[in-house]
Amino acid sequence: MSEPFSSAQREALQVTLNTGLVELGLGAAHAPPLLDYLALLVRWNGTYNLTAIRDPADMVVKHLLDALSMHAHVRAGSLIDIGTGPGLPGIPLAIVRTDLHVSLVETAGKKARFLREAVRQLGLADRATVHACRAEQVDESGQHDQLTARALGTLGEILRLGGHLLKPGGRLLAMKGRVPDDEIAALPPGYAVEQLVALRVPGLDAERHLVIVRKSH
Repeated sequence: MSEPFSSAQREALQVTLNTGLVELGLGAAHAPPLLDYLALLVRWNGTYNLTAIRDPADMVVKHLLDALSMHAHVRAGSLIDIGTGPGLPGIPLAIVRTDLHVSLVETAGKKARFLREAVRQLGLADRATVHACRAEQVDESGQHDQLTARALGTLGEILRLGGHLLKPGGRLLAMKGRVPDDEIAALPPGYAVEQLVALRVPGLDAERHLVIVRKSH
């Protein structure tokens, strides 16, 4: 793929990424494919406006490291990422977790086209599937171990849209800023908080939490 970064810029991005990966307990060997994904996102973003964040250095922190801050709480198996946009957090997780199959759900056509190209170019076709539709239309009820959504809505809204995709005992991994006490109190029947985790995103001075919700049946 063509490179949108100068060699000096890529080197600076890799230094930041390497530092963050080590802090998250991940190996620096993941940096090259993550930067390949970032380069593809930057190229497409110039034409298709896939993300409002334009600065590649900001993308390293606010997209890559933010997405990967939850990796230690993701179990092997299947993960379905609804409203994934340009593939966040699904694609970074698929890159670093070879024990994971990720389904990427996105309604916007231009973003779905980007996802297919990213999956192809990054060699993820055996571990990532793109669904260009609404989460309610995905015909995989009860098939997934885990469900995630990065910026889709409240816990209740996420479960309304994608809860049917979880197996009994499956888990929602919802990335939030502050602890969403009101959302937790309003969880629908059949779901309960299993764990609430304070996340640390390297390079980001902002509150982050992962709410892990278990489906009982």
